[in-house]
Amino acid sequence: MPQLHVPARLEQLAVVNDFLKANLPPEFSALLPTVELVAEELLVNVFSYAYPEGSTGNAEVTLRQTCFDGEPMLCFSVRDWGARFNPFAEAKAPDLTLDTESRPVGGLGIHLIRSVSAHQAYTFEEAANLIDVYFRIPQE
Repeated sequence: MPQLHVPARLEQLAVVNDFLKANLPPEFSALLPTVELVAEELLVNVFSYAYPEGSTGNAEVTLRQTCFDGEPMLCFSVRDWGARFNPFAEAKAPDLTLDTESRPVGGLGIHLIRSVSAHQAYTFEEAANLIDVYFRIPQE
């Protein structure tokens, strides 16, 4: 299971993208831009909000193939040891009927993740936030 540990800093996004390119299983290669987008959405939040201002934490990124409900899937995971936060329960659903100027900041990233992935899960274990995002094999 390929795994990467990085300091929780925005400049690490390029390192994460290199990791994804090098470790994405071939049958999921068409998903690379989507997985990179999900990684950016999740990691920008971790890098910006998980740790107290002035401190630097870490993040762990993992890719693994799994079976979910009998279907082969790719699981992309992000783990951090910052403040406990379940984005799937705590991020409000955006009001997509509002125009851009009227829409409050936040919520679109989680909406986007839900719309491009098959399943999402959050757990808090061993003092860490763990987010798993599952992707189906792309249909040709």
